Amino acid sequence: MKIETMEINDVTDTALWVAAYRAEESARKDALFKDPYASLLLGEAGSKVAIRTQGSRYTSWSVVIRTYIIDKFITDIVKDQNIDTVLNLGAGLDTRPYRLSIPKNLRWIEVDFPKIIDTKEEKLKSVEPLCHLERIKLDLSVEKLREDFLAKVAGESKKVLVITEGVVPYLSNEDAAALASSLHQHPNFCYWITEYYSPEILKFLRTPKRLKQMKNAPFLFYPENWFEFFKGFGWKQKETKYFGIESEKLGRTPPTPGWVKDNPEKSIEDTKEFLGYSILERI
Repeated sequence: MKIETMEINDVTDTALWVAAYRAEESARKDALFKDPYASLLLGEAGSKVAIRTQGSRYTSWSVVIRTYIIDKFITDIVKDQNIDTVLNLGAGLDTRPYRLSIPKNLRWIEVDFPKIIDTKEEKLKSVEPLCHLERIKLDLSVEKLREDFLAKVAGESKKVLVITEGVVPYLSNEDAAALASSLHQHPNFCYWITEYYSPEILKFLRTPKRLKQMKNAPFLFYPENWFEFFKGFGWKQKETKYFGIESEKLGRTPPTPGWVKDNPEKSIEDTKEFLGYSILERI
């Protein structure tokens, strides 16, 4: 699949280029994962979807590596920790309920804006999920709706794994704190998969050039210390897999990212632990 250019008008549009990068990876002979449903979700727009940024090659690489990491996290946790419910908040165009090796009796709940849910319902209506899949149209920023929904899920579940893939960076510090607190209120919300950004990355994301590139879907989450922030709301780091380290194991050398180009004293070796995904667990 050839990826061309599309403007990002809001945060929901980012789901399209994430799916496009998954489709592109799936077409490779040496693909790290196979997602036959990504291109199905994109439809005729598939060859034209990408973010307009000089970092698009790096973005593509990071989406592929993060998908591989999260896939492994999910299958391992579900198997080893007897998870009965996976709760994917801001699920976007994720297709894991259709392609991962997971128990048939696993309950998988996807939550997102109506625009996203409607697209998935239409595009995937002929495909059977591999587990019990539910989709919920909900604006998680509305506190009362969020609290009521999470309480309902908690009351119907034994052990819950929460996923926020590509969600937290678009939340303000205040909103991220509210989400972390909401999740921690329920003792059976045991694990939480979310991203990790180093201080160096957070600094780069606030440069004028990068802010201009991301003006329609800006990152808003800038904690002083990533893990300490979540620890303050009852969540500690259980495991983190860093993009640079994992990609080296997989033989996928990353393109030179913008923050290395802008800082000649830095090398790719210095940046291996700049980005990652973590499993957080309750304190």
